[in-house]
Amino acid sequence: MLATSCDKKDCPTIYKTDRGTILVQGETPADHGLTIPAHETRVEIPMDLINKAFGGRLG
Repeated sequence: MLATSCDKKDCPTIYKTDRGTILVQGETPADHGLTIPAHETRVEIPMDLINKAFGGRLG
């Protein structure tokens, strides 16, 4: 686990895997207005969680 926004297991969380990838847990927005192929998805991540994961270097 790189970062989470709470102590429960149902909050936005960023994980680093042993395969050199990042897994993101979060809510999928339903009102984004984008056309997304069936084999893809998007996950909305709070910016404070991104800053927590990357030490505030992303603004």
